[in-house]
Amino acid sequence: MAIGVISIGAHVPERVVSNQEIAAWANTTEQWVAERTGILERRYAADHEATSDLALPAARAALRAAGDEAREKLAALIVATCTPDHPQPSTAAVVQAGLGLPPLPAFDVNAVCSGFLYALTIGKALLDGQPGRYALAVGADIFSRLMDRSDRKTVSLFGDGAGAVVLGPVPAGYGILSSALLANGELHDYVKVVAGGSRTPLDERARHAGEHLFRMDGRAVREYAMTTLHKVVGQALGDSGVRVEDVDRWVFHQANTRLLEAFADEAGIDRQKVTLTAPGLGNTAGASVPLTLYHADRTRPLERGERVLLASVGGGMTAGAMLLNWY
Repeated sequence: MAIGVISIGAHVPERVVSNQEIAAWANTTEQWVAERTGILERRYAADHEATSDLALPAARAALRAAGDEAREKLAALIVATCTPDHPQPSTAAVVQAGLGLPPLPAFDVNAVCSGFLYALTIGKALLDGQPGRYALAVGADIFSRLMDRSDRKTVSLFGDGAGAVVLGPVPAGYGILSSALLANGELHDYVKVVAGGSRTPLDERARHAGEHLFRMDGRAVREYAMTTLHKVVGQALGDSGVRVEDVDRWVFHQANTRLLEAFADEAGIDRQKVTLTAPGLGNTAGASVPLTLYHADRTRPLERGERVLLASVGGGMTAGAMLLNWY
């Protein structure tokens, strides 16, 4: 048996943050935000909500859709996040407790916005040696807590959310056909939150300097994304002998609408095949790929035999792509 996506779940917070609010915070205009990013609104978690509070509803929805057998034969829980509830324990442990799961491997993966593809690849590897078992992969992040609201280039982009899938057995020829992951650690300064770890404690000095807030070299990240997406997408397609025009749906990490449009045009991808959630949800980091996959299925249900390509770039710098034959 092969391994594929059995079910999908998603959750976004209630609070909608408009471009009008962003413009007021960052001393810019709604027009600038919309034109530069293609994002019209995003969701922010409530003050009392942590990442696990977003992850749990998404995970419950995915498990419910997968059915009782998947829950009873669950072999692993992997949470992709770079905004965990705490430095320790893992957010996966908190989610495991919230779901009432029995003892099983539960851990976090941090590859920033590529984390969910890392989690899927790990999940498949774990299941390859356990026939008839299932894995739950969750992507969840709360970037609103990291935003410098005076920085229009970043605060305009990010929102909060969570998505989840259950991986499990599907007939041969279906499911995950190929996966490509990479990291270019020499570029780790492109995207960062300096304070809060062992290198730079989150003390009064760090807060005063704004080192607890998200920073990004936007131009460098865009150049990396445009180059590296070609690399990982090409590898995932090449490993399966599939051409760009043979892919039925493209589910990208929603860095921003304009970048995705530019990449699709450059790669010769029909824009009608590209699912976009960035206009309404913004960049939801590790939640972006599963949220967009969920939206693609809800908008037009995925059909058996469709080829679906998932791809992402993230801090680190990291990237990933995965090709599935949907079952």
